[in-house]
Amino acid sequence: MRRPFDKADRSTLARHAHLLSPSPASVALKLLGIAFCVLLVSGAAVAAYVAIDLTNRVGDGAVALEGDDDVAPPALGAYPDDRAFNILVVGTDECGEITTSYLGARCSEADGGIRNDVNLLVHVSAAPRNVTVVSFPRDLMVEVPQCTRVDGSKAPSMSKASFNSLFDHAGISCIAQTVTEMSGLPVEFAAKISFDGVIEITNAIGGVEVCVAGEGIHDSQAGIDLPPGTHTISGKDALAFIRTRHGVGDESDLARISNQQQYMSRLAKKILSAETLTDPSTVLRLANTVVDNIVPSEKLSNPLTLAQLALALKDVPFADFVFVQFPNAPDPDNPKSKVVPVDDAAEALWAALAAGEPIALSGDVTSHSGVVLSTPSPSAPPAETPTDAATPPATGTPDVRATLPPEISGQSVDQDTCSKGNQAK
Repeated sequence: MRRPFDKADRSTLARHAHLLSPSPASVALKLLGIAFCVLLVSGAAVAAYVAIDLTNRVGDGAVALEGDDDVAPPALGAYPDDRAFNILVVGTDECGEITTSYLGARCSEADGGIRNDVNLLVHVSAAPRNVTVVSFPRDLMVEVPQCTRVDGSKAPSMSKASFNSLFDHAGISCIAQTVTEMSGLPVEFAAKISFDGVIEITNAIGGVEVCVAGEGIHDSQAGIDLPPGTHTISGKDALAFIRTRHGVGDESDLARISNQQQYMSRLAKKILSAETLTDPSTVLRLANTVVDNIVPSEKLSNPLTLAQLALALKDVPFADFVFVQFPNAPDPDNPKSKVVPVDDAAEALWAALAAGEPIALSGDVTSHSGVVLSTPSPSAPPAETPTDAATPPATGTPDVRATLPPEISGQSVDQDTCSKGNQAK
């Protein structure tokens, strides 16, 4: 069983009231706020060493994973080629100052608990690197092992519990243990981010361009109204986009995850673009924002480790950077509100990650009609191949990929999708 957090639940963030209708939407930004914190701090690694206060702040309030050793990385450079690693990204439904100003009563009238509505496992294989981001539905019913709370007390095991109840049950350590029990994969790094962090990170890179298809997105509950087309969103609009449920697909939380994956994919492209990573002011602003808006595990708070992880990711092809939704089906005990794992498909996913193979998707890009594949404009000229482009040598070796079962939906970063919008009330 994977180690839980030792002090992992000691957050520097105040326990603000949570949203009455939390959303895995934060999953998207939260994931990118962190999984890409790694990337952000890649360029930021240099800044982190130059700016001592950034180095100090990133470790402020860091949490410990039980069983972690205290050995620092040996030197600046990429993470060892022969080692895979996993980052757990937990997005909580906490309302900070910014979110409260946007959502008002939805925050102030909440009951004070904190739920982990965004749960992402970012798996990075050994070299040659590929990245798979697994989104766990907040309403997924899972078996939970006995966990150790921050005060040292034991939280009992549960034969069946909703995934988004685990933070309140026993903190991030319990989420990490549960993921390891499900997957067989160790969780070496973890971090928590709230709604305010999602907003701040999006603003730091100047917003993200998203695509809306169908009738456009209108959802008064989320506070969003976007006509069909492309839109650069930030601030309140970015939060509303990742929170909207009724405005996309069949209005389910599972459709919302697909919509969030569109956002994450486009955010990944922007963060990894030369436009971002070659602009020192943007990189430093992004680094500062990440440092101020996440609570990392102790290993992740080490600037050298952050730099190593970032360097390990920098050359991953977009086709090998894949977002998937954990395979699920309606819970027989509560088919309208909860889902349960599809075991055969899940085993195929975990086996592929354990083998380090790049992923090939055979299922749809979406779950519950949340997005549709984008098609190029008929008037757009075909892309030209640069005359000086090098031709990869023929190796005679086929590209070995693990084809996932059709029950697993998702998309790679090199695919462009658009939200399938609805006109909700």
